Amino acid sequence: MVKQIAAKCYLWFILLMLYAPILIIIIFSFTESKVLGNWTGFSTKLYSSLFSSGAHHSLTNALLNTLTIALIAATVSTMLGSITAVGIYNMRSRGQRVLGLINNIPILNGDIITGISLFLLFVALGISQGYLTVVLAHITFCTPYVVLCVLPRLKQMNSNIYEAALDLGATPMQAFRKVILPEIKPGMISGFLLALTISIDDFAVTVFTIGNEGLETLSTYIYADARKGGLTPELRPLATIIFVVILALLLVVNYRSGKQKKK
Repeated sequence: MVKQIAAKCYLWFILLMLYAPILIIIIFSFTESKVLGNWTGFSTKLYSSLFSSGAHHSLTNALLNTLTIALIAATVSTMLGSITAVGIYNMRSRGQRVLGLINNIPILNGDIITGISLFLLFVALGISQGYLTVVLAHITFCTPYVVLCVLPRLKQMNSNIYEAALDLGATPMQAFRKVILPEIKPGMISGFLLALTISIDDFAVTVFTIGNEGLETLSTYIYADARKGGLTPELRPLATIIFVVILALLLVVNYRSGKQKKK
């Protein structure tokens, strides 16, 4: 009994440590104070200021750049990762182990190493750094995560179904579209959401590949803002909105996967 109470207390303590900073940001997003921790009364002025036209133009641009880069990178990496996972699945066991190890290296590797490596690669190829290099860099480090999401779905699939579709006259493309694609779809969705979240959150790789053309993402904007001696108050409602949207997406995905398991 004592052990169960201690285990529950420990669990709630860990959850409190994880979510207390987010809760503080959410609470103080509903006050006008420019200093975090100074409550001056309930207000939604920061939210209206965030979405008012002309105000905080650089922050809005940074947010739009972050979202467009994340959507492009997540979409392309989902397609590349899914195709790669199918290719790895159809290889022999030794080839699967080798390519699985190669796929895990970018994940285990430090972000700063990946950023420096991509920076040196773009310089060596003579590619001017900017929007394109950031998108290519995000696709590079997001694709391995998609592979890890899709590959387990392929291993759970009955390979005889694909062969049966071929025996019944389906072309390889038709069999892929009607048999394999529905099986790996949940993994593709999970991989897309994971890639989207990682891309939005990334700073180390972005700062090495963003160049000096004035392009800013949300992470680089916050870093530059913090170096000035403080954070823009409108970042609090923005962080709250991002957290709520991601939480809603996760709840929807988990709800749909739960319904599919019951079926």
